[in-house]
Amino acid sequence: MKSYQTLIKGARLVVERCFDVQEGDSVLVICDEDHRREAEAIAGVAVSLGAYPVVADVSHHVSAAMASMAVPMEPSKTVAAAMKASDVIIITTNLEWANRFAHVDPVAESVKLGAKIGSVEEGMADWDITAEDIDLMVERAEKVMAAMEGAKWCRVTTPAGTDVRVSVEGRPPLKVIPIKGAGEMMGPVPLWGEVAYAACEDKTEGVIVVDGIMLGVGVPGTLKEPMTWKIEGGRAVEITGGPVADRLREVVEGSDEMANVVAEYAIGMSDKEVLGSPSEKGMMGTVHFALGDNAHCYPGGQSHSRLHLDGSIRNVTIEVDGKTIIKDGALVI
Repeated sequence: MKSYQTLIKGARLVVERCFDVQEGDSVLVICDEDHRREAEAIAGVAVSLGAYPVVADVSHHVSAAMASMAVPMEPSKTVAAAMKASDVIIITTNLEWANRFAHVDPVAESVKLGAKIGSVEEGMADWDITAEDIDLMVERAEKVMAAMEGAKWCRVTTPAGTDVRVSVEGRPPLKVIPIKGAGEMMGPVPLWGEVAYAACEDKTEGVIVVDGIMLGVGVPGTLKEPMTWKIEGGRAVEITGGPVADRLREVVEGSDEMANVVAEYAIGMSDKEVLGSPSEKGMMGTVHFALGDNAHCYPGGQSHSRLHLDGSIRNVTIEVDGKTIIKDGALVI
């Protein structure tokens, strides 16, 4: 078990650098049992800055939701009210749960009210990241957004067999970086970096071969067998590739009519993530696509669903209206 002294360096990075907590801020720290010590360290740093933290333990909700996709992700009325009354919301729980929690109404409502909100990645006592690393992520994200400005079509290919065209016409970018601003969408800190878009819901065409991780189906780590999504008219009309694909297909078919929509297209920006972890989606050289909801989080998104299921692909090459911006996982702009 990590001591508070061991955790304090990481907690200071989260509170001071990523969230820029100020004197007088109301800070809500949402945690589960496995991350209680991290939550207490975060709260302690917040107090030292003159802020007012409250720790909310949602262990029972986390356990239930991770055991069954049928459990609603919406928090209790008590937690929802606390979120909307907070200046800063820091979530230190099972990261897959936190990623799914990003797509609930109280998160969107808190963002609208101007809160800073984000989830904390694993390894608080051992992060190998500097302010310069964070600045590099921000720089990369801004380069990609500039290259994507006014874009109509992106083509994504990989050695594993992905070859898909995604329309982002009219869709603003969502810059998800470790520095959290008031009223910006929730994302993980401090290692994570991505630029995300709500894919135009009826236009994605081609094949996506998920060879990284697949969140939302209770399977940890790198997929043992890649899965293939056949995409037509913006929807995954076929999902094949072994037991995990069977599980994903079962979850999608058991949900709502928008659950198979290709809703999100996002490009990783970080050198500090680890392949096979839930945070792989933020790693440079990866793209992740999500099925289901994009209306809660992504500018312009029109797909309303109970689900948001992320699959990552590796060693990507990306062309934007015919111009290559990433080749074999490396930024070339």
